[in-house]
Amino acid sequence: MDVYRITKEPIDVEEALQAIADPAVGAQAIFLGTVRNEFEGKSSQGLYYDAYVGLAEKELAQIGAELKDEFGARHVVLIHRTGDLPVGAISVLVAVSTGHRPEAFEAARHGIDRVKARVPIWKKEHWSDGGDAWHHDPTAFGLT
Repeated sequence: MDVYRITKEPIDVEEALQAIADPAVGAQAIFLGTVRNEFEGKSSQGLYYDAYVGLAEKELAQIGAELKDEFGARHVVLIHRTGDLPVGAISVLVAVSTGHRPEAFEAARHGIDRVKARVPIWKKEHWSDGGDAWHHDPTAFGLT
């Protein structure tokens, strides 16, 4: 079962594993992106993520279709959180199931790279000194 979702709720890893389970596959790979306590050498207390939800979920589904076509993924789960996330929280999940191990690893790697490059999601870093700053790549999402 495929899942493509932007959510304010905590990401349920077990739900993703159940979604990619299939007796016809021999490999499953999962990538979890978590909020770290520093960014570019500066201490961080967490992140705020915002997204253009409709477009983001459409792009997640497009990426899923590509992973199926290019790597033979049988099932794909792409979930990204929005809102305030503390250090240690899961912000993004990529889970895939394929026939064999090499394809599963490649599909997961390409999945997260494409999510980061193409899905309209922005993050604001909450610095430990009380400041904050938005971060985005102005060439991402084909908007420039």
